[in-house]
Amino acid sequence: MKILKVEFENINSLKGFHEIDFSQEPFLTNSLFAITGPTGSGKSSILDVISLALFNHVPRLGKITKNEIQSKGAILTRNQKNSMARVTYECNNGVYSSQWTIEINRNGNLNDYEMEIHDHHSGKLLDLKKSMVPNKNEELIGLNYDQFIKAVLLAQGEFAQFLKAKKEERGELLEKITGTGIYRRLGIKAFEKNKEANREIQEQQNEIRVIQNDLLEDEIIDKHEADLKLKTSQCETHQKEIEKFKKAIQLKDDIETQEKEILKQKQIETTATEELKKFDAEHGFPLKQHEKVQAEADQLRAWNQLRNNLKEAQETKEKISAAKKANLEQQTQVLKQSSGLVGESVTAETISDKLNSFREKVLNLQETRKNKLNSYTAKKDQLLSELRDTGIDFNEQDLEGSIATLTSELEISEKKKTAISQELKIEATADLNELQQKTRTGIKTAREAANAFLNIENLNSELQNTRKELEKDEKNFEQLPSKTKDKKAASESLRLQLQNAEQKKELELMKASLEDLRKKLKDGEACPLCGSEHHPYAHEQDLQDNDLDKEISALKAKSQSADKELHQLEAEFSSLQKRRRELQEKLQKIQQDQEKSKATFSNNYKQFENFDSRKEIEQVAEQLEARLEAISELENQVKKSRAIKNSIPLAKELKDIVSHGKALKKELDAIYTGSNIQNDVQNTSNTWIKLRENFSHYQERAGENEKQISDLGNQISKTEQHLGQFVSNTDFENIEVAWKALMPEAEASKLRQEKQQISKRIDDSRASIKLLNEQLERLKKLDSQTEKEKLLEQLEEKNTLFSSLSNECKELERKLKNQQERLKRMKELQEQIAEKEKQTRRWRLLNELIGDSKGKQFNDFAQDLTLSQLLKLANVRLQDLNDRYLIDKPEPEEDDGLVAIDEHMGGQRRSVKTLSGGETFILSLSMALALSDLASKNVEINSLFIDEGFGTLDPETLDQTLDTLEKLQAESSKTIGIISHVDSLKERISTQIKLTRNGQGYSSLSIK
Repeated sequence: MKILKVEFENINSLKGFHEIDFSQEPFLTNSLFAITGPTGSGKSSILDVISLALFNHVPRLGKITKNEIQSKGAILTRNQKNSMARVTYECNNGVYSSQWTIEINRNGNLNDYEMEIHDHHSGKLLDLKKSMVPNKNEELIGLNYDQFIKAVLLAQGEFAQFLKAKKEERGELLEKITGTGIYRRLGIKAFEKNKEANREIQEQQNEIRVIQNDLLEDEIIDKHEADLKLKTSQCETHQKEIEKFKKAIQLKDDIETQEKEILKQKQIETTATEELKKFDAEHGFPLKQHEKVQAEADQLRAWNQLRNNLKEAQETKEKISAAKKANLEQQTQVLKQSSGLVGESVTAETISDKLNSFREKVLNLQETRKNKLNSYTAKKDQLLSELRDTGIDFNEQDLEGSIATLTSELEISEKKKTAISQELKIEATADLNELQQKTRTGIKTAREAANAFLNIENLNSELQNTRKELEKDEKNFEQLPSKTKDKKAASESLRLQLQNAEQKKELELMKASLEDLRKKLKDGEACPLCGSEHHPYAHEQDLQDNDLDKEISALKAKSQSADKELHQLEAEFSSLQKRRRELQEKLQKIQQDQEKSKATFSNNYKQFENFDSRKEIEQVAEQLEARLEAISELENQVKKSRAIKNSIPLAKELKDIVSHGKALKKELDAIYTGSNIQNDVQNTSNTWIKLRENFSHYQERAGENEKQISDLGNQISKTEQHLGQFVSNTDFENIEVAWKALMPEAEASKLRQEKQQISKRIDDSRASIKLLNEQLERLKKLDSQTEKEKLLEQLEEKNTLFSSLSNECKELERKLKNQQERLKRMKELQEQIAEKEKQTRRWRLLNELIGDSKGKQFNDFAQDLTLSQLLKLANVRLQDLNDRYLIDKPEPEEDDGLVAIDEHMGGQRRSVKTLSGGETFILSLSMALALSDLASKNVEINSLFIDEGFGTLDPETLDQTLDTLEKLQAESSKTIGIISHVDSLKERISTQIKLTRNGQGYSSLSIK
């Protein structure tokens, strides 16, 4: 996987749009580059863009949501409305662009983020929801987010700390660097799961022990069962005796109740007898009189009804007479109102004709006036339509003034039209649309020609710059062969000198046994070989050995330096060769584009072929634009003049219509000022017709009423003749007295019923008294001689004894029931424990294997495996970077720090704490690369970033570090980015992405 391009807009302090294209210069020539800038300028934000665009994650914040952005003020640049991050990368499946965007809507609220992937091969967006984009990138790249971060961002600084840490600290650091904390969590989880399972079983076992302590012994249970049987039998006996006492007491209560009921019935009889006497005194005579007139009740009622009907007929006669009088008065008033409406005298015979004639006259005048108004509206709309685009306001309230204004505006427009026509040297009657079209075509051609001319100028400039670069590279390329040859000779010479020195060293080592004896010689003591007591060479040999070692070390350093310089020259030669080829191809392409552009310009823009600059062509375009504007103004004036000419006659017609309309209104107002003549005439006619119809109706009713009064008088006379004979045969004074004696049937029926009810109560109470006395005699025969109070005392004693025995029985039953429930619960718990022990066996075994309260056991085991794999991969990387050292875990007899194996010193093992800064960096870098290999597995990562570790290096170590990185880049063809603000590093690495802060807190980005 290789990152080809990074694009972003408004990310953190980097305001605006920015692009870093690793597939273009200067990154093609120099794949080792630096990202530089002061602290807080946004260097790490570039790395944030990559992880954000691919996975919607940022290393410092985690997963990004709109709430995260709002609460922390992250990602979106301050005071900006949108933000974008896009990464174009190459993988085994092709080239893809992954994009992340977010924006603020028009309501000032932040919309949710959006993500998409573009396939460069098909040129289409992948059909994915935004939540599926990170997973799709993971599938295409072959790495998830955590693996990607470890594989692309080298944690060199953390490994530098890791190399020199103690064993306990080393485990924590490795867990942090590799993200393998899951092993610790698994160990803790296994421990907690087993603990939780055991806790539940222990709680149940504790409950069983509590139950066992509460269980009663078998002897006690047997005794309780025997006691319960005995006491239950005693309770039944006492219960029967209690029922016997209750019955005896109830009998005495029944006798008392019976005696009270007899007294109550006697009282009812007395009260009812008094009520019957009172009824006879109040209602006896009227009821008797009512019964006397029952034979002629229907005739009396008919007589009374006839009298009432006669009274109503006489009242109706008076009402009809009053209504006839009022109707005649209303008719007179309507005739008077009609005369006022039509303006002349109106009678009952002429009212209808005169009203209709007047209505027609008014309607004709109103119709004529309405037609004039419609004509006015149509003419006015036509006039306003003509003036709509002229900018002239028409005042219909002052028609005379408006006509004068139109005449003045016409003169002004004609003058302007003539002036513009003379200026453009064209007739006002010319086809202005055709002129405008030709002018627009000329403007477009001039603008296109200016752009084409600019393109030719840019190609000329680019051609000159490319030639200069090529000349410079040609000069450098010619010098490289001789430099390389000299450097190879110097390197070979140093190699031979080193070989001679090492052979001399081996010769000296062969003389070691003799030298060892020589070192044992002491001044003043005889040599066993020659007998001399003076030994000048015994100490000289030590000095010679020291000088030889220094010489070998110096020659090695010089040889390594010469080899390094030779490698650099060879890399520079290869780079210059590639760059020369690319520049030559680029030069050829520019020349082809230049010739093609010139030919196109000559073919398409011949009228501008003799122009010397783009500015002259642009001036032609500006002149044509000014002419187009003048033609448009002329067209406006022609339209305005035509509209005014059409409007003046219309305004005059409006004036005539208004004059005629005023005359019509005056004539109409003279005869009618109402709002609706139809309603006024119709209402008056309807009122007159209704009054005449009502008067006729009153005449008919008056005749009917006279006949009704006569008939009722005859009927009353006949009825009184019949009733007079009845009155004379009874003791009633006259028919009126007999009528008054007749009660309403409902009232008489109610009195009869009331008397019957009183009589019935008397009879019922007497019957009840007789029956109650008989029942009382029977009860007294069954009653005992014992007093009620004595019976109650005996019952209380029995109840007390029964209650005591009953409570004892309940307590025994409760104890026996509790015993059964405890035994049942204990059995259930034992079964549950057995089942849980089967279920938790896996947690017990897992805890025994990997569990402890802090997860240390499994974590240490896993970290040891991870460290072994990491060291193995790091040693593979070390062979490419520096063949001197290997890294290994400490042996049992060594301290707990990591060990560096020095291959140049015969595999000597020494603590990594003894290494120099540069050596430590190389080892830590190899560890970081190993972690990258471990994270990426089988995915080839060709883009790496180092974001730490350079600020603490001294100049010499920094040079060694950069040499190592240059070697890594040259051998692996990876793109390596270094984020730093170290000045010497900026000077050493020519290709830089430079970030600069301004006074407003924003940063700008430039590439050099």
